Amino acid sequence: QVQLVESGGGLVQAGGSLRLSCAASGRTFSSYGMGWFRQAPGKEREFVAYISWSGDNTYYADSVKGRFAISRDNAKNTVYLQMNSLKPEDTAVYYCAASKLGFTTTPHLYHYWGQGTQVTVSS
Repeated sequence: QVQLVESGGGLVQAGGSLRLSCAASGRTFSSYGMGWFRQAPGKEREFVAYISWSGDNTYYADSVKGRFAISRDNAKNTVYLQMNSLKPEDTAVYYCAASKLGFTTTPHLYHYWGQGTQVTVSS
């Protein structure tokens, strides 16, 4: 069992930065690949970034590539999403999720989810 709690969301102006954190409970955190997803009002949940259990492999949605960076600290049971050059279209609730199935952009293939943190980017 893994419980996930996101933090770090907020209101930021376009061009600004935020760092999201996802703290995990459970001794098996380091065996899970971790993903970040986001969901804007009226839209489906979409993949943002993924990091493998070791941290050696990362993947990004095209819309955030070059602006966002995912990382993890297994000693702290935490995964991060550094978001730079934020745009109004990045406004959404951001979720972290855990999966043992390897890299996937499909939400229902993730076993555990956090409650989400709101990110609002003003123009």
